[in-house]
This record gives sequence, C-alpha cells and structure tokens, in this order.
Amino acid sequence: LNIYRVLHKQLSLLEEAEAGFDQFTRSYRSFGAHRQPDNSLVFKEWAPAAEALFLTGDFNGWDKFSHPYKKKEFGKWELHIPPKEDKSPAVAHNSKLKVVVHTKEGERLYRISPWATYVTKVNTSVVYDWVFWDPPQPYMHKHPRPRKPRSLRIYESHVGIASPEGKIASYSNFTHNVLPRIKDLGYNCIQLMAIMEHAYYASFGYQVTSFFAASSRYGTPDELKELIDVAHSMGIIVLLDVVHSHASKNTEDGLNQFDGSDSCFFHGGQRGEHPLWDSRLFNYSSWEVLRFLLSNLRWWMEEYRFDGFRFDGITSMLYHHHGVGTGFSGDYSEYFGLQVDEDSLVYLMLANHILHTVYEDCITIAEDVSGMPTLCRPVQEGGCGFDYRLAMAIPDKWIQILKEFKDEDWDMGNIVHTLTNRRYGENCIAYAESHDQALVGDKSLAFWLMDKEMYTNMSTLIPMNPIIDRGIQLHKMIRLLTHGLGGEGYLNFMGNEFGHPEWLDFPRVGNNESYHYARRQFNLVDMDHLRYCQLYAFDRDMNRTEDKYGWLAAPPAFVSTKHEGDKVIAFERANVIFIFNFHPTNSYSSYRVGVGPSGKYKIKLDSDEIQYGGHGRLDHNTEFFTESVPFNDRSNSMQVQNIQIQKMRL
Repeated sequence: LNIYRVLHKQLSLLEEAEAGFDQFTRSYRSFGAHRQPDNSLVFKEWAPAAEALFLTGDFNGWDKFSHPYKKKEFGKWELHIPPKEDKSPAVAHNSKLKVVVHTKEGERLYRISPWATYVTKVNTSVVYDWVFWDPPQPYMHKHPRPRKPRSLRIYESHVGIASPEGKIASYSNFTHNVLPRIKDLGYNCIQLMAIMEHAYYASFGYQVTSFFAASSRYGTPDELKELIDVAHSMGIIVLLDVVHSHASKNTEDGLNQFDGSDSCFFHGGQRGEHPLWDSRLFNYSSWEVLRFLLSNLRWWMEEYRFDGFRFDGITSMLYHHHGVGTGFSGDYSEYFGLQVDEDSLVYLMLANHILHTVYEDCITIAEDVSGMPTLCRPVQEGGCGFDYRLAMAIPDKWIQILKEFKDEDWDMGNIVHTLTNRRYGENCIAYAESHDQALVGDKSLAFWLMDKEMYTNMSTLIPMNPIIDRGIQLHKMIRLLTHGLGGEGYLNFMGNEFGHPEWLDFPRVGNNESYHYARRQFNLVDMDHLRYCQLYAFDRDMNRTEDKYGWLAAPPAFVSTKHEGDKVIAFERANVIFIFNFHPTNSYSSYRVGVGPSGKYKIKLDSDEIQYGGHGRLDHNTEFFTESVPFNDRSNSMQVQNIQIQKMRL
C-alpha cells in the first residue's frame, strides 16, 4: 500500500510539473542540443554541483570560455547561440562538441552531454566524442507500426555480430541480410541488444555510456531508423534491450560524475555502486533522474519507433541486495520486506504506466530471476505493469540436464514442472537458450549436444554418427517442448535456431582482440550439404505451425502424461496434442494418449521428418480418431501408432 501511495504521489506531481506530464516525459525535446525554427541553437543541461558550464567544439575553434551557459533554477543550465550571418546554424551537422564543467573545487572537466544523440570514436582514441546530429534531410519513416502480435515469437539479435565475417557488422547489413531470414523463420518480433551506446564493445551493451545515442559502431541513426522501418514493413515489431538498472562508470564519455560529484544521476557513496558489475546505480527518487529515464523511454519509442522494451537487470533494481548472494525459494517474505527498493519499484511501475498509457500496443518484458509476484500484473491492480517476464529457469534446467544426467536418468516430472512453474495470469517468455548460454564460459545447446563432432560430421553426404543423430533430434525436441509448454511467448538467440557451433566471445585483451567468435555463421545454413539447414527448417516450421494454431496465446497446457518409465510427455494446448518420446532406446508401436476434444487428428509437425534431419518413420496420411475412453484425467483418448525413438543412447 505504501508503494502504491508513492506511485500515485509521483503521478500527481507529473501531472502538475511544468507544462504537465507530456512535456516532462518528453524532455529530450529541450535538454541536450536543439535547433530552433530560426536556426538558433539551445543547449540545456542539469549539473547541480557545477560552478560553471561552457560549450566548446569545432564551431568555436575549441575555445573553452567563449560560450558560457547561464545558470537557472534547480541545477539547470542553458545556452542560446544565434544563427550565423547567413542564417545557417552556428553549429553544423556532424560537428564535435564538449561540455566544459568547472567544479566548486576548481577542477575543469570535459564531458559529453547526457542527452547526446550521437557519439563517435576514432580508431586511435579511447574516449567517445559528442557529435551534433542534425542532418538536413533526416530519415522519414514510411511504414506504420504493426499491431501487437497475438503470439510473441522473439528473435534476440545483436547487430554487430550479425555477419559470418570477423568484424563489426552494420545496421545496413542487418536490414538487407538478416531481416529476410527472420521473416522467413516466422518470428514476429526482434529484440535488439547493445543499441544504447556503450564504450566497451565486449560489455554486450550492458555498460551504457550514452543513453540517448544509438551505437555508432554499426552506422548512423538514420540507418537504425531504416532497419526498424523495414522490419515494420515485414510485419515484425522491434523491442529495445533497455538498460536502466545501472550505468557505466566512465566519466569523460559517460554519465558518471557529470557535474564533478558522485551523486548527479546516482546515489552517492556505497549505495550508488553495484558490488559485482563495477557500475553506478541510479537514484530513482530524484526528480531529474525520473525526467531523464522516462524521457529516454519515450525518445526510443518516438524518434526510432521501437515497439517496446526488454528491461535488463530488474532483479538488481528490485532489491537493496541486488540479488547478490541471495537465493529465492518463492516464499513471500523474500519479496515483501525492507530488502525491497521501493524507489526502484515505483520507477518501474511509473515507466510501465506511462508506456502503456501513451502507446497502446507497447510491449514491456522484465528480466527478473527472483520471481517477484505481480511483476506482470497491471499497475491498476497494484502490479508492476510488465507484459511478460523471462522464464529464466528453463534454459538453466536444460543446461543442467545435458551436463549432469544420462539420457535414461532424465526426470520427465521435473522437466514438466520447470516448464510450467509460473504464476497464473503472469505471462512468461520461454526459451531454451539465449545470449547468456552462448557466451564464452558456456556453450550453446547444439555444442553441449554434439561438441567437436560438429566440425567434422555435419555433412549430409555421410551417415549420421550416434552423437550427431542424438544431438540433432534432441535439439529439435527441446526447442519444441519449450515452445509449446514453457510460456506465453518464445525467444531464440540469433543463430541458435540452426545449431550455431561454438560460443560467443567479443574481442578483448584475453583473446588478442579477435572477432573470430564475435560473429554468426549464417553461411552454414546456406550450404545444402550441411545439416544446419535441417535444424533451420524445423525452427521455421515450428514457428509457422504456432502461427496457425496459436498455442502461445492459448491458456496453459493440460499435461496428461509425464511417464518416467516410458520417458513420454504428452500435453494439450490450443486443441493441439503434443507427444514427446525421450526414451533413449524404446519406441512404441501403440500408445494411448488422453485427449479433451473428440474428433479426428492428423500429424501437423513431425521432428522425425527427413527434411529436418530425422528418419522419416511416420506416415503423415494416418488419421487418429478419439474414443470415448477416459484416460489420464481427459474425457477422451486415442491410440497413437509408432511413437518412435527420437534419439540414440550414447
């Protein structure tokens, strides 16, 4: 109740603020650098601890004192620069700028505006430069946003690694070479990682330095706008992986110590430091921090036309302990107590309320490992307001099974429990693996299953050996079971749909700055003599089958069979019957399965088809008729013929 009172107080203050709620949450229109209709320029910053501010750059020959800001109320500073004699702007498009901050202690600091919309770095430099982005003919979006999908099928993507070549790939490469693949695969949503500018490439985009700037290492802002516009033309929505849980410690090209103090945007002292991430933590109770972060969300929605957000690091935000050294059993005392950071929780509720109020079809996803109750219930109910949460226990379970258990020891009940263990009415995004599992130190599912055999035995010109056979069949079954049973949405990390080999590692000192593992080898799919195209085809048809029957948008499945001896799982969802045989040696010539709706059933997706790398043992012309024989708590049942073994014992 206290949290809800704080939320309503914040909302009331927003309504009363300046010209009201809309202007406050669109402060990107006034802060930073802006050209006015008469070509004069206005620069505005918030630096409460500063003694004086100056603007320097290409436009004034880097004079550090010629253009002082004027101090305003509440720590704000403004500078107006009239146009030149020819009426053109005094600061040209693509000019470099710096804010010069004079502190009360007499220091002179060189900073990038927190509101900078474009920052770049030359190869020889370590620090990024603020570049005034004001193109004479900015990109104009041509296509409307698609409506919110009924079923969410997410392709998690990183622009920089989206190429077989060992280099940083571009927005344009993604637009022209990757978007058609995503469309063909049947995904209707892209989650873009590492877009908010980050000075350290190997941080995977999670050490943000410039919150309003799209990363320049992949291209220009207009090229990102084109990427999103083309995705919209294909009926694909685009989510931004937004990082509001913490910020990079960088000072010269980040938010840290912008005005010379350690508490400008962040908590001062120990509370403002993350104990594991070596990063700064926002002060969500600060009025100007709320202005900055809420405006940041609206900036990405309106300037680039993103369709929503995946909020990173929610667990760190929700608790004062940040989830460090803390386990979560599901007991309510773990979620409702003094360990909860009320300021952070109210910020998340506020952000979701604003996004869903202003943008009807906006989608928000929470990355939370703790299982905070009501995270995905509406704010009006007292919830946090997210549309989905990531089902983070599922990929951990699959990795644990593959690492620790023999095939004959797989626990069907435990697998089903992990896939269905979610609060009713709180939507989850299920996934067998994401970028976390692909990173160096771990391996993709395909590499756990087939390891070094993938280097020499993925050719269709030679018979499958037992390791490849088992790996290909399990790769398909794990993904389909997760897709059908694990949630109300599904996510796949780019390349994993076709069993991308090896792991993901960004260039760093520890690997001699190599790009060899910072790429996605889409070329493997295009080689018909390799089995990667078979896994690709199954993933495509799995998504297309879901698009037809809509099980992700249906109520939770009814699991009728989880037989430990037979290693069979059967369940029903959206009038589709899913049957999995995980037994390492046994096939079943006839197997009774409980069914709800009576009638005739036919095979619609079969992982054993030859085109998917299977053995083609099922007759797709077979029709299955239900009988009025109750079985496993279902009113009807049917005998299913030839439930074949799908994998080989090692």
